[in-house]
Amino acid sequence: MKMPGTVTIDLKDYLDLVEHSHKTDTLRSNTSRAAKEMSVFLSFLCTRADITPYIEEFNRQSKTAKILLQDNKATIEFNDDQDKV
Repeated sequence: MKMPGTVTIDLKDYLDLVEHSHKTDTLRSNTSRAAKEMSVFLSFLCTRADITPYIEEFNRQSKTAKILLQDNKATIEFNDDQDKV
C-alpha cells in the first residue's frame, strides 16, 4: 500500500540511492541475460547428450529455480518470479 507524503533526506543520500538503483537495474538485466545464455547452453547440451538425470537432480536440490526441458529446449524458471527465461 502506497501512502502519499514527503520525505526529506540529504542530497548525498538521495544521489547514493539513485546510484544504487541504477546498479540494481544493471545487475537485474545482466542476471536475466546470463540466465538466457545458460538456457541456450543447456539446450545445446540436450542435443548432444542425455542430461535429463542431471537436470532432475538439480531440480531436486535447488530451492530457488528449476530447469524445464521441452523438445530439446531448456528454460530456467525462478521459484519467486514466474517469468521464464
